[in-house]
Parts: sequence; C-alpha cells; structure tokens
Amino acid sequence: MTWQPQRLPPDHPPVASGKIGVLLVNLGTPDEPTPAAVKRYLAEFLSDRRVIEIPQLVWQPILRGIILNTRPRKSAEAYQKVWTDHGSPLAAITRSQAEGMARRLGDHAHVRYAMRYGNPGIRAQLDELKNLGCDRILVVPLYPQYCAATTASVVDRVNAELGKMRWQPNLRFLPPYYDEPAYIDALAKDVERQLASLAFDPELLLLSYHGMPQRTFDLGDPYHCHCMKTSRLLSEKIGNDRFRIVTTFQSRFGRAKWLEPATDTTLMAEARAGTRKIAILAPGFSADCVETLEELAIAGREQFCEAGGEEFAALSCLNDTAVGMDMLEMLLRRELSGWI
Repeated sequence: MTWQPQRLPPDHPPVASGKIGVLLVNLGTPDEPTPAAVKRYLAEFLSDRRVIEIPQLVWQPILRGIILNTRPRKSAEAYQKVWTDHGSPLAAITRSQAEGMARRLGDHAHVRYAMRYGNPGIRAQLDELKNLGCDRILVVPLYPQYCAATTASVVDRVNAELGKMRWQPNLRFLPPYYDEPAYIDALAKDVERQLASLAFDPELLLLSYHGMPQRTFDLGDPYHCHCMKTSRLLSEKIGNDRFRIVTTFQSRFGRAKWLEPATDTTLMAEARAGTRKIAILAPGFSADCVETLEELAIAGREQFCEAGGEEFAALSCLNDTAVGMDMLEMLLRRELSGWI
C-alpha cells in the first residue's frame, strides 16, 4: 500500500503558514497636527502605565481634567512646524525604513511597521502578518537604549494583543543596541559626514537623549547607563580634539525631577559662558520627529542664539540613510539567524 497525501475537505478554511515576519515599532505620532488628533494621541500615550508610573486613581483625573485640556493645543503647534506633505516625519521615515528593509530582505521576510501609540497600530500589523502566513515574527523596538517606558512598553503591547488572539506565532524581540559596534560605527560615520558639510567648526557637540524621570534611574532602569555608554563609545570612535562632547537630556514633563543635565538649560548656559558654535545630535532617536525637528532644531536654536550663541546646527538622525539601513539590516539578519 503506497502512502497518499492527506487531502483537505473542500470546506476547510485556508491556512497560510511558514512565512517570516519583521515588525518595526516606533513610539508614535498623532494622525494630524491638530489639537483634537494630538489629544487622542496623548490620551493613549500618557495612559500607559509604563510611561506614567503614578497610580491611575491619582493620575487619570489630572490627565483628563488638566493636561488633555491644555497641552494638545501647544503640542499641535509644534507638530505643525514640522509636518510634511507625507504627514508626520516620524511616520514617514519609519515607513521608509520598513520599505527599505523589505527590499533588502527580499523573499526571506515580510516587513511591516507599527506605532506603539497611534497608527498603524500593533494589533493591525500583527493581523496582517498572520494573514500573510507569518508564524515566526521578529519584533524590532526602534530604541537603541532600553527603558521600561519605551522598549518594555512595546513588549507589553505585543503580548497583550497576542493574548487576545487564538493564533500565536513564535516571537523574537530585537534587544537594545546602544553599544553595538555597528550602531556606534554608523553614528560616527554619519556625524562626520554631517559635520563636514557645515559652514562652521563647532566648539561643542551636544548629545541629547530623551529625558526620563530621575525615579527611573533610582528604581534600577538601565536607560541612563545605556545613554552614557553610547556617548562614551561614540566619543572614543570619533576620537578627536576638535570639540568638546557633552551629554544632556531633553523633553522634561511635569514637576518631578528628571535626568540631568537638561538640554535646554545647557544650551543657554553654554552660550552665556562664551560658547559660540554648537552642533547637536540625538543618538537615542532612530528617526527624526517633533522632539528633534522642533524641540532641538527650532526651539534649541532660539534658546542658544538668544543667550548669545552664534552658530547652531541640529544634525539629523540615522533615519533611512545608507549607513543607518546597513546597520539595521545587520542587526535584523543576526536576530533572524536560524529562521532565514
């Protein structure tokens, strides 16, 4: 008796399987630069228990009663200054990174991108990868330095969405890459390229990372240590005596003590102390966004120049540059080892 392949009944639902998925995840953005859209975005962002660790019974009345009635208009004005024909810079760049990585990985993997807050959402992209037959998925939090408020929040959300689904893929998560030689090399090459294009020689290179409450450090979160190691390794890689390099933290929010020194106060203090030429880089951001394009490039310039500074340059993030994409491809191929 010869073996015969089993034939599915004619009414059997189609099942796609055997494919590999890659999901790039960045922080998020409102759908439009309007107060209403920003309010929806902030309501989701600031309700995340990983972001705001105050008990919800205390925090939600403050959020709903005060912050969401005051902050959206001001934030919308900041978004309006950097919005493009392609929409939010963060969304456009992350989409370009995903499309570029899809071309690089070819038939080996389906690549999609999602936002932790806003659109496209993580659940929608997981559903799409499932429908494409991806039963193994690499999730890529686009945060070089680990923090519970960023990386862990992505892990939380992915697992929470899968917890609602019957289908469960095999998951891998890209670990933080703050000290990866490929990441440091990419930063150094891109910094040198951008500095070479300036019309002035900076006296100071400011490395500005997104701030976090001091409490995150006190509770044992490694974020501050990761940032400082990135700065040290980048400084060693650049290896020159052309300018000083200083690490700062931006985007303070609320009355709690945040990581210091603060970027805005440092810019003003440097100008008042006689520093006249500054370049600023945000190594912790994988894509330019409102925090780099408005807070640093626009507001930061104003703060520095009004305090007496003369030359100011906000350097771009790695974005979808060739060196940035080479670095990301190397990391993804390593984490996909054994799958592709």
